[in-house]
Amino acid sequence: MAYPKITGLITALLTAFDENGNVSEKGVRQIVRHNIDVNKVDGLYVGGSTGENFLLGTEEKEEIFRIVKDEAKDQVKLIAQVGSLNIKESLHLAKFATDLGYDSLSAVTPFYYKFSFAEVKDYYNTIINSVDNQMIVYFIPFLTGVNITIDQFSELFENPKVTGVKFTAGDFYLLERFRKAFPEKMLYAGFDEMMLPATVLGVDGAIGSTFNVNGVRARQIMDLARAGKIEEALKVQNVTNDFITDVLKNGLYGTLKICLQEAGVEAGCCRKPMGAYTPEMIEGAKKIYAKYFGK
Repeated sequence: MAYPKITGLITALLTAFDENGNVSEKGVRQIVRHNIDVNKVDGLYVGGSTGENFLLGTEEKEEIFRIVKDEAKDQVKLIAQVGSLNIKESLHLAKFATDLGYDSLSAVTPFYYKFSFAEVKDYYNTIINSVDNQMIVYFIPFLTGVNITIDQFSELFENPKVTGVKFTAGDFYLLERFRKAFPEKMLYAGFDEMMLPATVLGVDGAIGSTFNVNGVRARQIMDLARAGKIEEALKVQNVTNDFITDVLKNGLYGTLKICLQEAGVEAGCCRKPMGAYTPEMIEGAKKIYAKYFGK
């Protein structure tokens, strides 16, 4: 079966929680709508690091997948991150998301234990061979400690259902080598702050957390770079990176959610053990929003 090509700007979706740490359906729906209606993204990456996925139980992950699909319908492409150290959970979520109609699955490389590459490869094949869907490998070595070489990517791609990689790494030599070695595979930039050079190197799209707030600028960078207008793209990347620097200093996920609140989106709180918003953090986020979005 031919699976849909997913390209362009894809938001790594935030998850809204209430003050008790419960998933806020209203908030999740509003975040989805903001990304589709205001940021004009091409897709949503659901259940990734940005969604605080690894702090959630299986039923909560199901709930989020369901809400997002119900709200987005078929307006944008949907990717479900189903990776877990519990392979039974991954298999369950793979079927759940596929049955809902998600366009692709994704899975983080198994982490914490020092898995061999043979074990990593078996993990991906076990998940994707269990359903009629495609798999995007979630490669994020600075958090997982798992590195994959070009030769190992080639082994993963022996399974035709493994169709791409979310490349969240700073090794742009590896990114360039990947693009040259696998021109037919989907390659997604995972670092928002390096979107310009990634686009120049030929990625098919970008998956980013700051797109929840800064999606319009991200689109400008991609479009300008693809049009060969590098100097113009760099100016937008410079502003974007100033924004990202300020957000990281203030606290990534909380600041993005507070910025969304300033935009009228009920983005809610973060899940413990992430800390509650302090008055200083809230004030800092409001200043960031005013500085970069003029409101």
